[in-house]
Amino acid sequence: MSRVLVPCHVKSTVALQVGDMRTSQGRPGVLVVDVTFPNIAPFELQEIMFKNYYTAFLSIRVRQQSSVHTAAKWVTCLRDYCLMPDPHSEEGAQDYVSVFKHQMLCDMNRVLELRLILRQPSPLWLSFTVEELQIYQQGPKSPSLAFPKWLSHPVSNEQPAPRLEGLPDPSRVSSEVQQMWALTEMIRASHTSTRIGRFDVDGCYDLNLLSYT
Repeated sequence: MSRVLVPCHVKSTVALQVGDMRTSQGRPGVLVVDVTFPNIAPFELQEIMFKNYYTAFLSIRVRQQSSVHTAAKWVTCLRDYCLMPDPHSEEGAQDYVSVFKHQMLCDMNRVLELRLILRQPSPLWLSFTVEELQIYQQGPKSPSLAFPKWLSHPVSNEQPAPRLEGLPDPSRVSSEVQQMWALTEMIRASHTSTRIGRFDVDGCYDLNLLSYT
């Protein structure tokens, strides 16, 4: 299925602090990133793609407008999606990640805004975020190709093939060819194979005829 890149604006991250920031033990353990879509009508989200940078878990909330007459509301569509199997090791720390709409916990129609909640519980990494964020919506459906009726509904072997208009019946043509062949054989058989000589009379030569030549 085709997809189309949606222009978006990624706001600055907001850190939710863990511990006392006046001491060395205090550090941001959760980051919040809001993504808006200025001048874009509500759309159906197809895919979210980004490059991870030491984020261990990802949650996503989406603001949707269910109908024109109701106010838009926030809904959690992804909860604690694992990006690093072990937050204390490098595995998955800088991978490219794609999250598709079928992985979401809710319908992704009429999207107005996204909120990414990034979490890193390990104290080993000084910073974490997501980079190269791209949002895709479902593209227009490809037009269906029109096939001829005879190709779309092939004739089974048990049914006779359709007769093309303007052409003679194949069975009739075959019968006439056989009749012509039989007539040719009869004419060929009726011709004598004995050659009559110029002066040959009953198997011998007439001397009178020979004397005048």
